[in-house]
Amino acid sequence: MGTCKGKDSQKLARRNRLVSEIYNFLTESPGVNAAAISGYLTAEVKMRNSGLTSRKIGFFIPRYCKEKIRFEEQNGGRMYFPIKEEDQNKEGLENIIKK
Repeated sequence: MGTCKGKDSQKLARRNRLVSEIYNFLTESPGVNAAAISGYLTAEVKMRNSGLTSRKIGFFIPRYCKEKIRFEEQNGGRMYFPIKEEDQNKEGLENIIKK
């Protein structure tokens, strides 16, 4: 087999899509938990083959979305994800996806 010469463009595209879908959902209903986000992504957005669980979403948001989405631990270890600031424009989303 030859060596791969790509620059992880598919991985970045998947990450950017996931970040934008999470951000769009949280602007509509801020303060939900990871189970609601994973339920939305699998049922409404049809991202079923991605293997998204609430645990993976809980690890993904603090790592890749911490500029605009804050995370709070409440009620016995459950994490809730409200938007940091209430200006919900596309400029905020572009700052998250900049990588």
